[in-house]
Amino acid sequence: MNAEQYLAGESKHVEYKLTIPKQSINYTKTVVAFANCQGGHIIFGVENNTWQVKGIPEDQVFVIKDAIANAITDSCEPMVLPDISLRDYQGRTIIDVAIQPGMQRPYYIKSLGRDQGTFVRIAGTTRLADEATIRELMFEGSNRSFDKAPCLGLTITDEDINRLCERMTDIAKGNADNGENVKPVTRRQLLSWGVLIERDGELLPTNAYAILTGNEAVRSVVQCGVFKGNTKAVFVDRRQFTGPAWELIEQAYQYVLRNIHLGARFDGVYRHDVYEIPPDAIRELIVNAIVHRSYIDHSNIQVAVYDNRLEITSPGRLPMGQTIERMKEGYSKIRNEALASAFEYMGYIEHWGSGIPRIIEEVTAAGLEEPEFLGGDTDLRINIYRDTQDVVPGESLNDVGNNGLDVAKSMVSRQEIDPDVGITTGLRRETDSDVGITTGLRRETDSGGETVTNDEVQTTYQQRTSILDALRIRHELGIKDIIEVLGVQERQAQRIIRSMADSGLVRRVGAGRTTRYVLPDNNGDERQ
Repeated sequence: MNAEQYLAGESKHVEYKLTIPKQSINYTKTVVAFANCQGGHIIFGVENNTWQVKGIPEDQVFVIKDAIANAITDSCEPMVLPDISLRDYQGRTIIDVAIQPGMQRPYYIKSLGRDQGTFVRIAGTTRLADEATIRELMFEGSNRSFDKAPCLGLTITDEDINRLCERMTDIAKGNADNGENVKPVTRRQLLSWGVLIERDGELLPTNAYAILTGNEAVRSVVQCGVFKGNTKAVFVDRRQFTGPAWELIEQAYQYVLRNIHLGARFDGVYRHDVYEIPPDAIRELIVNAIVHRSYIDHSNIQVAVYDNRLEITSPGRLPMGQTIERMKEGYSKIRNEALASAFEYMGYIEHWGSGIPRIIEEVTAAGLEEPEFLGGDTDLRINIYRDTQDVVPGESLNDVGNNGLDVAKSMVSRQEIDPDVGITTGLRRETDSDVGITTGLRRETDSGGETVTNDEVQTTYQQRTSILDALRIRHELGIKDIIEVLGVQERQAQRIIRSMADSGLVRRVGAGRTTRYVLPDNNGDERQ
């Protein structure tokens, strides 16, 4: 530390004491907090309110230094060895007690015991650690990963294991450039990752298995919401997703795309759809939140769309040795090692540590502000600020679409079928010839035409896209699944899926209550 940092005020890494307190616990609890977190300095001889350097009387310096060293080594469990040095600042002597991040966590005040004597550093204050934080510290201190621990109370069968292997293999092939080169997942692979463990010749599921399959034995929930304005004061929409980890990614990802603007850019005469936030960055953020969150913490991942930003919050402190600065530079510290290995195989993670730098590059390349990273003490919050200006000059946001749809994509001057979603687009733009701005849309009919709103086509496109995306992940859907995906009533869900089946976008399998819908290229032996 240099002199300027001494005067910068208390922070997550700095605490001031004018002199040595009568009760040593008034500073030893900060010592264990620093050891449990990212380390720090306690500076004796500086007022904590005014930040003025008063110094330590020369005749007391060595006595106080020895008293501090004795109190720390006697009070902390495991033992903390401070680096205590004397420093001169403008003719005044101060005592700098440097505490390094500890490797034998959790550290606590011996006289208080682990449950009441474990402290952590949060935003410049020293606070008593809660039960979840203590458990997280215990895993860090023993160099273990929570997701590799046995999932207590969860039992599985050979069929369950086979089903997981098949599903992960399917996803990996779907995400790969050449699926034929993807090797199927085996039980041996699951064992090597830590998704399964072997005890007395029996395969047992770990917490990673529960997370991957969406088992309720380990809480894994993503809450999504749209808010009016820039705070949580007014909800516009909210959804809560549970299930297998890969489904959480797709559901949250599609939710965001449906609720941000989709504009366009032109390359000569060609028009290209462009989301206001790069989709790859959105997906990467959601993947990071699911793979790297703390599953000991029972809080939920939160994905919030505000008027001015997309905000993604991941529960849990940053892992030991990780900081926001190092993370932005590409330094990787894996909290959930089994999940990271599984997601790397499935193609959701390319190279460990490359995700955050890639997100920053994609967002800034799109002309947006660099993403904002906040917290790290109890959770990690990342903000991507939206560009509130019109996406295409001369065209309003209503013309290019809202909630993730470019209306122009499915509204052309002649009758045709959008090959992706099968929407009949027998629509004609009505244009003000004086200014060249689209003023409306009409559907051509025998009686001369009827007005078609942007919302009508927009909603149809979104609904069909959502169903097709869900089928690519789940391979088949029943009517209850479709209701869940779309968030509509059964009658509307039936109407939409029947229309898609009639258009050949999906294929109906079975009858009555057993009716399922699959993609047309499935041939009846759908994966279960």
